[in-house]
Amino acid sequence: MSKPERQNERRPDPDALLALAGKEKRGKLKVFLGAAPGVGKTYAMLQNAKRLKQDGIDVVIGLVETHGRTETAALIEGLEILPRRRVSYKDRIIEEFDIDGALARRPKLIVVDELAHTNAPESRHPKRWQDVEELLDAGIDVWTALNIQHLESLADVVSSVTSVAVRETVPDKVLQEAEDVVLVDITPAELIERLKEGKVYLPETARRASQNFFTPRNLTALRELALRRTADRVDDQMVDYLRQSAIEGPWRTSERLLACIGPDPLSELVVRTTSRLATSLNASWLVIHATRPGEEEGDSDRIKRIDDTLRLAERLGGETQRLTGRDLANEVLRFARRENITQIVLGRSGAGTFKRLMHRSLTDEIVRSATDVGIHIVCGENVKIPLRHRLLRWPMRSDLLSGVVAPVVSVALAVGVGEIISHWFKLPNLEMIFLTAVLFCAVRFGLWSAVASSLLSFLAYNFFFIPPIYTFTIAEPNELFALIIFLVVAIFTGSLAGRVRDQSETVYKRAQATQSLYEFSRKLSGTGNLDDVLWAAAAHMHKTLGGRIVLLIPKDGELQVSAAWPPTDELSAGEAVAARWAFDKGEAAGWLTGTLPNVRFQFRPLATSRGALAVCGVDPEDHTHPLSAEDERTLTSLLEQTAIAIDRSLLVGEAVKAAALEQNEALRSTLLSSLSHDLRTPLASITGAVTSLRQLGDKMPPNDRQDLLASIEEESGRLTRFVGNLLDMSRIESGAIKVKRDWVDVADVVRAAVERAQKIFPNWSVSVSIAPNLPFIRGDASLLAQVLFNLLDNARKYGGDTGASVHARAEDREVVVSVTDEGVGVKPGDLERIFEKFYRGGRADGRKAGTGLGLSIARGLTEAMGGTIAAQSPAVRRRGTRVLMRFPAAETPPDPEVAV
Repeated sequence: MSKPERQNERRPDPDALLALAGKEKRGKLKVFLGAAPGVGKTYAMLQNAKRLKQDGIDVVIGLVETHGRTETAALIEGLEILPRRRVSYKDRIIEEFDIDGALARRPKLIVVDELAHTNAPESRHPKRWQDVEELLDAGIDVWTALNIQHLESLADVVSSVTSVAVRETVPDKVLQEAEDVVLVDITPAELIERLKEGKVYLPETARRASQNFFTPRNLTALRELALRRTADRVDDQMVDYLRQSAIEGPWRTSERLLACIGPDPLSELVVRTTSRLATSLNASWLVIHATRPGEEEGDSDRIKRIDDTLRLAERLGGETQRLTGRDLANEVLRFARRENITQIVLGRSGAGTFKRLMHRSLTDEIVRSATDVGIHIVCGENVKIPLRHRLLRWPMRSDLLSGVVAPVVSVALAVGVGEIISHWFKLPNLEMIFLTAVLFCAVRFGLWSAVASSLLSFLAYNFFFIPPIYTFTIAEPNELFALIIFLVVAIFTGSLAGRVRDQSETVYKRAQATQSLYEFSRKLSGTGNLDDVLWAAAAHMHKTLGGRIVLLIPKDGELQVSAAWPPTDELSAGEAVAARWAFDKGEAAGWLTGTLPNVRFQFRPLATSRGALAVCGVDPEDHTHPLSAEDERTLTSLLEQTAIAIDRSLLVGEAVKAAALEQNEALRSTLLSSLSHDLRTPLASITGAVTSLRQLGDKMPPNDRQDLLASIEEESGRLTRFVGNLLDMSRIESGAIKVKRDWVDVADVVRAAVERAQKIFPNWSVSVSIAPNLPFIRGDASLLAQVLFNLLDNARKYGGDTGASVHARAEDREVVVSVTDEGVGVKPGDLERIFEKFYRGGRADGRKAGTGLGLSIARGLTEAMGGTIAAQSPAVRRRGTRVLMRFPAAETPPDPEVAV
């Protein structure tokens, strides 16, 4: 093998590098993992946090529960503690972690204890681990503590070992995505001793805990789980490091697992087992539910159990899909080959001998047909299936007519017809009459009505027509054989007819859904106006799904209700927050989600390749169950079509705006060529003043001469600034401006710009606030002074005579300079437009001011020096407008005298 080939073989794994790059954008999570309460997780976490605080790291305590432990409480002293959020719940006040306060404070590291905690109702997220995820997405590092029994995939194992139900769980993916996992471990004997000494719980609570949960057997089992999970985590980290660093293995080859589930309780065990296998193998995994055509729309309980199991798989970190096919075993294996599955996990519950003889299970079929994939069988002997679930496995109808009355009535009519015919005729195949009753029940009422009528026909035919009649005794063997054949034929014929009926109902429902989508697409295709699209979508979704529908689109930076059916204008505060979350994060929020689940609406973003365009809120009529699979598919299709229609309408509007902007640009170019007209006013004033001085000379009073000279000076300055703005704008657009990279003392530049403004506008006051020890920046002092003067001139024009203020300070390795006026402010929608060329806002007196070039020049010069500039409106401040410039702070120059 050549040297280049050997080097290629040692290249880093691209997938590992991509995963590493994705982590760089988020905060880092560190989990202190323990086998049980009292092992010292919080104590160890606070010890390390205090050490970092002493090293100068910005560490904040978001929430820590000491549980009365004095040693733990002592470690909190000296650390900043965020105030907790007080929530009223069941006539008492409880304190919760304040996520908004943490995001506003934005420390480098925040400590948030008890990761598995359930938040109070009306909180943004139902679980604390979701709060932690939001902090990580915001780029904040988080330290937290977790007991091993709270891992979602281990909850069933812990419950079976300890006989204690685990109610609060954390998805395994949270631990898998953590940057570091620290195992805090002590022996069971030491933990029990700490419990007796009152270092874990109060005496009464400790006594009960030692009798139930804190037993040597339980603690040993939990310790083993914690050690194994930590060892798996360390092994995964080592493999990731080897792949990222292109270090030769050996390491495990990539595995991919597939779990097959159904509506029975065993499916939950299958999902949890697959999750644990995937964790131990560091493998990705999928969960599928396969069904035959016509079986998708079963009873609501069956659908709910399937949906609950699929949601459990998603919480544990798996992907979910649904398959439909006639030969389920081959369909599953085709899917496995297509997705490169290496192992399939199946469930097998205890089945009777008769059932195994009559029907081969899906598990048996897959085991028999699989030749290139490994199979794991999860046995269900210990899974207790309630009688109600066993009955609901069969797609029986709940209404009395199809279940009982129809078979009884049809068989009774068959008996009557048979008696009449046998009185007049001697027919050898009288059982055909009963077969007709079976087919009638199958076609009209479904499969299990046909089965019931088959059994009733078997008994009635024997009782009324096989000698000796009016008894269930059968005299002749051939009669018994014929009767059995009749029963078999009746059951199979009824089953076939019932399945055909069920499938025809399914086809009819799908045809209705397809027709509905077709009508909706036709309606949208003929609608170009955005409001018409939104109202058509809201009305159609309400007609299809029922309940309330609301559509919101962003206007002036705020989400506003644009269409609703039934019509409504407002949402509650919680609903508005959930809608904004769905729009900003691009994920569902509200009812049955992980964000504000207590609001009535479920909000979903309407997104295209350009991002989120709108939000749709669905308030279903029945809040006790999630949307059915069919309704979910229909809603998804409607939302996708609506998003495309909204995008099309917005593109049309943007095209119109682009044409208008192009026309405006042409007009502005024409305006520039005629701006000489604006030069006439100052020139006329100067010419008139000079003429008067020359003609009258000493004949004028001294005060009049001084006024004329001041007018000449003022109009000359005005003319100079006007021409300078035009030249600066031309230089910026042509790229001819040359920016120096000198050391700039911002404080000196600010003072010089303010002095210049006060000389030109003597009756206008400016207050200055400059932080001490302000860092230097690298840039051009003259350009910075010009920017500041333009901002002050703009503040004078639009802020009135009340003055302005200039502030300069250091913030996060940046130098921030702000100019604030006390005028009427800028609308939120115009905060970016004010930096466009020739854009002029109204003054307090309603008149337009200036040429609209000052702020545009300020932005161009600021960005040329490597800084940024932005404006804040009264929505952020009480009044007035604030323009902020940010420049990267530079190190102190070696010789302070070189600073400009």
